[in-house]
Amino acid sequence: MDYIQRAIEKVVEHSGKTFKCVLVTGSRQTGKSTLIRHLYPDVKEVTFDDPFVEEQAKNNPEMFMSLNEPPVFLDEVQHVSSLFRYIKQSCDTKDSKGLYYLSGSQPFKLMELVSDSLAGRVAIVELPPLSLREIMNSEFTKPFLPTMEYVQERNKNAAKPDNIWEIIHRGGYPEMQNSDMDWTMFFASYVKTYLERDVRELTAVQDLDTFRRFMVACAARTGQMLNYSNIADEVGVDANTVKNWVSILEASGIVYILEPYANSALKRIIKTPKMYFRDTGLAAYLTRWLTPETLANGAMSGAFFETFVISEILKSYSNQGLDYRYFVSYYRGKDKKKVKKNGKETWEEAEIDFIIEQDGVLYPIEIKQSNNASSDMTSAFQILDKIPEKRRGTGAVICMCSMPGALRENVLQIPYWFI
Repeated sequence: MDYIQRAIEKVVEHSGKTFKCVLVTGSRQTGKSTLIRHLYPDVKEVTFDDPFVEEQAKNNPEMFMSLNEPPVFLDEVQHVSSLFRYIKQSCDTKDSKGLYYLSGSQPFKLMELVSDSLAGRVAIVELPPLSLREIMNSEFTKPFLPTMEYVQERNKNAAKPDNIWEIIHRGGYPEMQNSDMDWTMFFASYVKTYLERDVRELTAVQDLDTFRRFMVACAARTGQMLNYSNIADEVGVDANTVKNWVSILEASGIVYILEPYANSALKRIIKTPKMYFRDTGLAAYLTRWLTPETLANGAMSGAFFETFVISEILKSYSNQGLDYRYFVSYYRGKDKKKVKKNGKETWEEAEIDFIIEQDGVLYPIEIKQSNNASSDMTSAFQILDKIPEKRRGTGAVICMCSMPGALRENVLQIPYWFI
């Protein structure tokens, strides 16, 4: 299969020119090793997936370092934690940049090792699964923001995919872009490898079958508020165990925890976070939606579309090297709003699916799996006006509409393929 150009390439190359070490991290199968090989074909590669090489580096690190002088690419470096202090020593004796290129599929473990040994010497780059932009070979790189300026610029090269549900169902792992790759076999192997390698190394989970059931229960709740007790009852473990296991999924890049917006002006806010799978293909496999057609017409289609849209927005930031965790959130409060359903007026809790904060401006976003958007869908946006020190910016409904447009003043409808 041909190499797929990654949006994050310029970030990695810039990091290699300004730091002595570059760490590319992310979940398994996102293309970390392929990316580094593509950008630095002349740099020697050493992989610690090879048990012999791993043993050699652990037992005789001084000799290993002398035989692998920089620049060098060390793949799956989390397997040899003792090597980090030797990398630090090597960096401190040299003035050159781009000495060590590191990759690993256990972000949490790597962050611990890096903070202990390589602080100030390493650039950390998170490589997510492929974005829709990358799958569609788009060269557009700006992070998503629901403004007219963004929409006008994106309109120059935005392309609608032929079948979005096929893309959502297959997911964003590079191997899955090969039409010959069997969907079931790929994800069965992925889950097996993840359980036997990452889960066992990150925590003392004895019963992997129970953890697998836990993963299925989480996938069935993608896009929902995180209820530890509810999952615990279904899986048959206690709530504290579920809380610990969720942290494992988050630490290894399987799920993303979206925190609620917090501000003292919003007194009736619900403080429970929401959980999203980072790859919709993996979530579809775990919940047994076996074809794009059954997924598109099934009971979870709305949750999967929301998961896909939020994942795409986050990728647009991480692919520019931006840490999105501190300026994205959602809102749900006990303040009731009036809505029309089936021609009748009813009251329900106010919710804003996604909020992007930038320079003191809050950009609210509603996500709807619908071809038609209406201004009624954005009535909760006005709640943000209660916050005195912030300003509400342009809001948007991201949906399956055919083209962007204005729903009312300061609110747009934006097709998902404009993200």
